[in-house]
Amino acid sequence: MIYDSNEIQKILPHRYPFLLVDAVLELEPRKRIVAVKNVSINEPFFPGHFPGQPVMPGVLIVEAIAQAGGLLLLREVADRETKLVFFAGIEEARFRRPVLPGDQLRLEVEVVYWRNTICKMSGKALVGEQLAAEAVVMCKLVEREIKRA
Repeated sequence: MIYDSNEIQKILPHRYPFLLVDAVLELEPRKRIVAVKNVSINEPFFPGHFPGQPVMPGVLIVEAIAQAGGLLLLREVADRETKLVFFAGIEEARFRRPVLPGDQLRLEVEVVYWRNTICKMSGKALVGEQLAAEAVVMCKLVEREIKRA
């Protein structure tokens, strides 16, 4: 393991219940990352999605892919404590199998392009050898202080 949850929290600004990356297994700077999310029955979304048949929401699977990519991006930023990574787009999102309590999501994310503050990444979420979801995510690095119009 390259990063555990304590190390991840030094890089990503997300916190429980919205931190969706538990460990980093592989990392090639500016190229790719492999991370995991351990899906527990204690996740706050399961009581409502769906009662009696808990399924991880697809949008949160895409968020986990994006957080893994954000981790890859933010670790390269010297002043990351003053930055956030915002979604700029989601393309080609496909959901192949449900993600259930007890599953471990393997998040494999590769950089498609990276220019200044914009990054486009292709990601997959797998359970074992089965593809659960995939998406192309685009994100933008922004200042943490958001100015209101």
